[in-house]
Amino acid sequence: MKMRLSLLAAASILFAATASAADLNFTPLKPSGIYAVGDEVGWTVTPASGTTAKTTYSYTVLNNGAMEIAKGAFDLSKGSATISLKLDHPAMVYVTIDKTGAPPPNKPTPAEANKINASLKALLSKNDASLQPLFDKYPDFCLVQAPCGMATPDTGPSPMPEPHVATLGAAVAPNQIQPSAPRPADFDQFWSGKLADLAKVPMRPIVTEIAAPLPGIRFYKVQLDSLNSHVQGYLAVPLKKGPHPAMIQYQWAGVYALIPWNCANRAAEGWLCFNVSSHDMPLTSDNGVPKNYYEIGNQSRETSYYLNMYLRDTRALDWVRTLPEWNKKVLVVTGTSMGGHQSLVTAGLNPGKVTAVLVNEPSGGDTQATLNGRMAAYPNWPVSDPRVAETARYFDTANFAAHITAPTMAAIGFIDIVCPPSSVFSAVNQIKAPKEIIPMVESNHNNFTPDKQAGWLQRSEEVFATLLHGGKFVPDQSVSKGP
Repeated sequence: MKMRLSLLAAASILFAATASAADLNFTPLKPSGIYAVGDEVGWTVTPASGTTAKTTYSYTVLNNGAMEIAKGAFDLSKGSATISLKLDHPAMVYVTIDKTGAPPPNKPTPAEANKINASLKALLSKNDASLQPLFDKYPDFCLVQAPCGMATPDTGPSPMPEPHVATLGAAVAPNQIQPSAPRPADFDQFWSGKLADLAKVPMRPIVTEIAAPLPGIRFYKVQLDSLNSHVQGYLAVPLKKGPHPAMIQYQWAGVYALIPWNCANRAAEGWLCFNVSSHDMPLTSDNGVPKNYYEIGNQSRETSYYLNMYLRDTRALDWVRTLPEWNKKVLVVTGTSMGGHQSLVTAGLNPGKVTAVLVNEPSGGDTQATLNGRMAAYPNWPVSDPRVAETARYFDTANFAAHITAPTMAAIGFIDIVCPPSSVFSAVNQIKAPKEIIPMVESNHNNFTPDKQAGWLQRSEEVFATLLHGGKFVPDQSVSKGP
């Protein structure tokens, strides 16, 4: 069971966040956390109840999560303090707060970890009822570490959050943030050729009905032929009379068994839902491909692991469009992190075939970020190698996004270190279709701060419900168009 990869370290980060909340309160100068170029960007800091005013704090300000542009210190002897600065260019602002001369906050003890683990499970189950059966089935499963409070699991290429007293984020003219490198001149030609090659491969669907996780639906294991690989996924179909609106779910990063409940719950609501594995491997396996798949073939666009992944995603879309159960009106692609990444790519490769794109903190954008003094996004292409840098440009979500014709919603965590906000804005800003940005000012990546995902959870469910019942998704463009 590999849910650990999606929830890893959430409890320890929540522990640190709880500690910081007990010390300090931060009030942004603009409640939205979004500023214009030249505005004063900042926060008023006040002590929380019981905090001593004698403590001195230091802070560091990073431009786009990577380049230090300011630092300073403050205490609360006068009752409050201010952290502020001005930027003359579009950027994301990332601030870390620490106690001066003090070590960073400790990790929780095993007893504390066990307590946080239980609380975190309750929180996650409240937000996503499909998780409760898993927690019941695996009562000893630990979201902090395994065993709880002892070992540190493999985290893949993404950075782990460093413990700080607090971390803050703000945006300066984010709708103007652009990718670090232009699209390759032959980008469209390359992908048109690959789609033409894919079209020559018959789908040969193998659809096997299996026991449904929930009543009121039919449930199937699906395999499709793709170019040099196979699509693997679960299809869930409502028993009530169709046809139905369709949803394709793409998966977050990691190598894990596909969770049946993801699509089963949507089918119970009335969706025709296809949950697509990121990998060509048995759906119940958690070790069917190398854990470092993101590194495979990364020195050539012809051998990159992401080539076949992206083509499988398009093959899944094309197959769903053939199903008689689909109402031929609504087809949504959606996902979180690498699932959002794949959703943007698929919508960009298939303009006109998707009717809405809903993504949460998508990865894969601004692949050249570190060459431009920005924090890199998953899969953290090692672009110091020129061959990798050139390959990465053909897989950057920003270079697909300009072709997206469907209305799009993207939730962005302002302190996300896995999919930094500058990387997401660089991609989403290329979309010419109407787009809605959900700014989650206090959110790191979803697995690190699940309690800060309310903006995504609430708004996405509103949009899903609207589309399910025949309504139209009209994006709120107040953030994407800027002031």
